[in-house]
Formats: sequence, C-alpha cells, structure tokens
Amino acid sequence: MYFYAARQPILDVNKNLIGYELLFRDGVSNVFPDIDGDEATSRLIEGSQFNFGLEDLTDGKPAYINFTLETLLKGYPTMLGREQLVVEILETVQPGKRLLAAVQELKEKGYTIALDDYQHQKVWRHFYPFVDQIKIDFLNTTLDTIKEIKDAIEEFPHISLVAEKIETYDAYKQAMDLGFTLFQGFFFAKPEMVQSKALPPSEMALAELLYETSTVDMDLKRVTQVFERDVNLSYKLLRYANSAAFKRRAEISTIKQALVVLGNAELKKFLSLLFAAQVSSEKPIELIKLSLTRARFCELLAEKHGKLKDTGTAFLTGMMSLMDAILDESMDSVMNKLPLSIDIKDALLRRDGQLAAYLTLVIDYEQAHWEKANKGASQMGLSQDDLPAFFQEALHWSQEQMGVLEV
Repeated sequence: MYFYAARQPILDVNKNLIGYELLFRDGVSNVFPDIDGDEATSRLIEGSQFNFGLEDLTDGKPAYINFTLETLLKGYPTMLGREQLVVEILETVQPGKRLLAAVQELKEKGYTIALDDYQHQKVWRHFYPFVDQIKIDFLNTTLDTIKEIKDAIEEFPHISLVAEKIETYDAYKQAMDLGFTLFQGFFFAKPEMVQSKALPPSEMALAELLYETSTVDMDLKRVTQVFERDVNLSYKLLRYANSAAFKRRAEISTIKQALVVLGNAELKKFLSLLFAAQVSSEKPIELIKLSLTRARFCELLAEKHGKLKDTGTAFLTGMMSLMDAILDESMDSVMNKLPLSIDIKDALLRRDGQLAAYLTLVIDYEQAHWEKANKGASQMGLSQDDLPAFFQEALHWSQEQMGVLEV
C-alpha cells in the first residue's frame, strides 16, 4: 500500500517558490479521485503527517491544503505546525458563523488562512480581517469580478491575491498588472506526483483506542498495550509526537512516554483523524509479526537481565528494528523522523549499547546463529536455557496479538 499525493508550486512575482499546494491522489494517475472533500483532506493529512513527512513533500516550504467545514471544526489543521501550513478553505464551504469562529480561532493560533477558488459574496467581508490570501481562478473569473474583489478588499491591505490557473505568459503578465502577488498554474509547473509507503493501522485497534480514550478516566496502561501490539499505530504515534505541531520535542523511550507527552486531548484528535482516514487494510503481515516477536523477546531479555529501569525501551527497540524494511527506506531516514531516545537510536543505527546487545541476541537467535546467541546470553549473565522459552513466549505473544487484530 502506498500513499500518493501531487504538489503544485506557488510562486511570487520574481518566480521564487513560496509553497506547494498538496493535492490528494489515490494512485499513480495524476487526477483527483471520486471521493468527497472530507475524506480527501483526512487522507492527505494522515499520509503527509504519518507516512511521508510534510517536510519531504514540500521541501521545507509551507503546504497549502484544502479543508472542508467538517475538518476545520474537528481541528485537523492544528495537527500540523502553523509554520508548515496554509489553511485553504474549499470553495464549496459556505460562509457562516461556525466557519467564522473556526477561522478566528486558527488565526489567533498564528495560522495562515486562504480562501480557495474564491466566489465573491459580500458576506465574506466578515472574514477579511482574518484572511491572508484570496485565491482566484484566473481562467474562469471575469476582469469585472476581479476588480470588484479588489475594491472589496481595499481596506484590508494585508490580503494577498493569488492567481490560480495561470497557463500562459500573457495571463501571468496580466495578473501582475492587476495586482496579484502570488501565482500558480501550468505555465509554471503541472502537479508533480510523489508517493511513499503507507502503513494503514488496524481498524480493530483504532476502534478499541477510540473507545478507551472516550472515557473520562482514560486507562493509560490499556491504551499503551493496544499501541504496543500494533507496529503501524506505534510508528504513526511517534511521528506525530515529533511533528512541528509540538514546540518541545522530548526524547521518547517508550510508547507510554509518547502518550504522556501527547496528552489526552491531542491523542483523541490523532485517533479520530486516523479513523476518518481509513485506507486499505493491506499490511506486510510477516514483517509486522516479526517486529512484534522481536519486541517481546527483547523485553523478556531485559526483564531477566534486570539492568534497565524501564524494559519498555527494549520493547520499542525490537519493534522499530524492521521499520526500514516496512517503509522501504533507510533506517537513518526513519530515525530522523522519530523522537526516540539516543540509546534506542544508537542500538538501531550503530548496534551500540545495552539495547543493541538485546537486539543482536534476538536477531542471532531468530536466524539460528545459536553459538552467537548463547555467547551473547553468557556475556549478560543470562542462562542459555532461557532463550528457547523466551523465543516461544515472544512468538506466542505476537501470534496472539495478530489474532486479536484480525478479528
């Protein structure tokens, strides 16, 4: 399963890159799929935030993303950092009190607001104090309408006009003469396809998490356990905890710590987005099963060894050890995206430290390098006789978790 999107550059009068509009796609065909705006927005944010990385999609420039009224009211824009995002209000959204309140709230939080494919109505004047950009379809908007819009926003000099669908030099020149300062269209570049390996989380696990987090007194232990049995959810949780939406990036050593850093409110928002973004349920089953087995095996070794304050770090090391294969990218790239502790990164990137010793022993055992595994156990003062029992328990645990997720 892959995540697909297209991006089209937005340029200033000197043709300097200002940002990219991100356009949802559901395959290699560079056309918008037959889905509604809510689903397109949800899946685009889910993919750019948790699979690809927004900075990879936009080369570090702001992303222009369309939002429906529903996705605005659910607070989806705030899942992305305000420096990363220009909130585009879809042309199908009608101006009203709920929309105005949502726009005001986003503006107070420092977000940039744009009206997409703007259809001029006098009622939009209430929004002008909070709007930064107005995007106009230059191909299908008359000169009289453009002049009417310019007159309407004359008292609001902070608003920039964006000319969309600029397809020729003459149109570009005419737009500049009319006072447009930002430009987008085929004259500069057609939408460019990008794709990334996507990891759709288990519907069963998501449903369970939504239930657990809906209670007043959330059971953190139970929530942690659900995340620990789903490598996809764990990866997405860590990506989100490391996103620009959070100013302080704490080093994270366990799933529980990531949940505490996130907080109950943000966790609920995160889960509702994933649930709304339901994509294919295809999974690299064997890789995920092996990740779970490694995670539990490492944790059992750490518990027996008794040298770690929190054996959850060993669990997380094992779980993340196959993420490069699951995502089809280097471990260096994966680790750059996740707020993991130095000890875990050292174990995964350099095979250095106590966590690496656990992981190395586990890999040696699963690959039938018995002598190496026994030597590793001896060096840690562990009995070689424990290894078969630990492996069997880890294997049984992973099979049990996979069974739960397949119900």
